[in-house]
Amino acid sequence: MSEKSSRKITQALPGKLSEKLPGKLAERTERGPVVPVVKLHGPITPTPSPVNRPSVSLQTVDSALNRAFSFDKTSAVALAINSPGGAATQSALVAERIRELAERKNVPVLAFCEDVAASGGYWLACAGDEIYAHASSMVGSVGVVSAGFGMEELLRRAGIERRIHTAGENKSRLDPFRPENPEDVQWLQGMQEELHEQFADWVRQRRGAAISGADEDLFSGEVWTGRRSRELGLVDGLGNLRGVVSHRFPDAHLVSVEPRKPLLARLGMTGPGGGAAGMAAGAVNAAFDRIENRGMWSRFGL
Repeated sequence: MSEKSSRKITQALPGKLSEKLPGKLAERTERGPVVPVVKLHGPITPTPSPVNRPSVSLQTVDSALNRAFSFDKTSAVALAINSPGGAATQSALVAERIRELAERKNVPVLAFCEDVAASGGYWLACAGDEIYAHASSMVGSVGVVSAGFGMEELLRRAGIERRIHTAGENKSRLDPFRPENPEDVQWLQGMQEELHEQFADWVRQRRGAAISGADEDLFSGEVWTGRRSRELGLVDGLGNLRGVVSHRFPDAHLVSVEPRKPLLARLGMTGPGGGAAGMAAGAVNAAFDRIENRGMWSRFGL
């Protein structure tokens, strides 16, 4: 189909339908400025869910971010954030990618905290030039946490002997099947403190004077409501995405930009290979994924 024919067809589409179209096709239907919306929903993890459960990583959101900043008439890019946090490195990678694109394209970024923008979720929010939250949103949790189980007693009762062989005395730190080693705990705490400082530095860099007068320790790992976060300077204002954007950019159209999903994910196929073995592996992975996902959200009563 020629460019001229394509233009005639897309111009005939209703405005609401045009907002659903991806990439360049959506651009042709817009007669004015746009505000692309990128959803950053779910736990932040380097291993995306095998059952297509919402998650955030540079791998899963990079395509959507690229498309969001590629429109010709962009008033701003909006980030819809609903995340309890997760991997520190992925949080930093996604946030840095957002800033890189924003500065290269000279486009402002507005971040919107939905139910939760905590821990890594707030790290992502700080990539915005402005941050908004609902009065009831849960925001903050600027800290680092590690959790696990000690199962050496379970093995002992089952009559199972743990055998592990390493080259390098620190190769098997924090082995859950062996008694906790105080030196390993000290090492872990040192790592956490370093990551915590990196997180705090990012918040200071991005929020600047807005948080300078706060009368509470903003880096204690505490979580606040959106209203209290506004008072502390963690967010710039209260409101929802549609309301704020329509007020700030009354002539702009909201355009949802979704990441491209692999074919197997769209078909719901998971696991190594195919057939019964692949389906069984996928079911096991899905079960653990649900448990981990549920645990992260439950920390915020959700």
